[in-house]
Amino acid sequence: MPALPDDLVAAITKSVSDGFDDQLAYTQKLIRYGGQRGEEAEVQNFVFQQFADRGYDPVKFDMDEDAISNHVGGGKFSATHSRAPCVVGTHKPKSQHAEGKSLILNGHIDVVPLGPVDMWDGDPYSAKIVGDKLYGRGAGDMRSGHASYLWALDALRRIGLQPASEVILQSVPEEESTGNGTLMTHLKGYKADAVLIPEPVQEKLVRANVGVLWFQVEVRGRPVHVRVMSTGTNAIDACWKLVEPLRELEAEWNERHVNAKHFEQEKHPLNMNVAMVNGGDWQSSVPAWCRIDCRMAIVPGVSAESAAREIEKKIADFARADPYLSEHPPKVTWNGFYAEGYVLEPGSDAESVLRTAHKHATGEDLGYQTSTAYLDARVHSIYDKIPALVYGPISGDIHGFDEWVSVESVKRVTIAIALFIAQWCGTETI
Repeated sequence: MPALPDDLVAAITKSVSDGFDDQLAYTQKLIRYGGQRGEEAEVQNFVFQQFADRGYDPVKFDMDEDAISNHVGGGKFSATHSRAPCVVGTHKPKSQHAEGKSLILNGHIDVVPLGPVDMWDGDPYSAKIVGDKLYGRGAGDMRSGHASYLWALDALRRIGLQPASEVILQSVPEEESTGNGTLMTHLKGYKADAVLIPEPVQEKLVRANVGVLWFQVEVRGRPVHVRVMSTGTNAIDACWKLVEPLRELEAEWNERHVNAKHFEQEKHPLNMNVAMVNGGDWQSSVPAWCRIDCRMAIVPGVSAESAAREIEKKIADFARADPYLSEHPPKVTWNGFYAEGYVLEPGSDAESVLRTAHKHATGEDLGYQTSTAYLDARVHSIYDKIPALVYGPISGDIHGFDEWVSVESVKRVTIAIALFIAQWCGTETI
């Protein structure tokens, strides 16, 4: 694939810089929309209009629960599953015989909960800028990346160019909880020669990432008045006993996969998180129920189904040895991610093009990382079998308080994406 001429590299770089103030304002607007799980429709309407204004002929479509549930990579539906639509726009080149390669630009629009708002330094959706940091829930993960791919295309447009091959723009919900948004675009038949996802991965390329499972464990107790509590069974106490075998399984898996490819330098890549605890109805009643919501990671190559069966067996084996739980077995419900991990194999043309683009944009060689979090790239890597490039800006405190993204890093990443598009897809005059 021919390198970009120096004058084109310079023109694209300048165009991104010329439009960056407007890009930053656009990103701030995305952040200020907020939109917790299930509340993304308004921001998706805004994105739809932005795609339409640029001539990308966007469409909206809902989650097809049956189709997703019948797919091996489908996340499990629950009452909290978002019903917000996916939004997809498409750029069509003038020529149907272009030499460039097609591309998917994917970004998730959903954000994680805020936690106690009083622990933030101001409004979580303020999108304030202090020095080089743009703050707000979703600033890093990933409204800034979501904006960057659109504005990378805008940068080409400002100098009279557009991609010479098809580019598919995807804005999806449910990345933070099931991965079903991007899976739905796959089920709708959107395909390309490569995908680029600007997640906040510190200006590096993700070489491999874990799969993730979400599950809920429920135990029923024997409620009585607390004055005779010894005659009842506290469901919270009984349920909490099950954390022990889950921690044992976490340790077993980390030991078993200590030499997993690309995870050799990770001391503890497979994290089991007890994320939520709910139980009981009254302070003077022995609680009759308790549920814990958990997240568990798996290495690439391990199927979600086999991991789920192992979790269920671990809980069942522990329960059989417990006097109360053996008579009142815990209930395990899969209620979110049911996703395998993936590896981006080295040597693809797409990676080579990104490496060159990154060098032009930053002056540095492209680095790599292994991710111990879920990424939607698994859909394209495992099921489309195309190079799935996860590459995005420097950020901090994502999923925490005072989340931020580096403003200058967003600019560099946008330049790199614009250069990548120009080389991968080729260019033609508008």
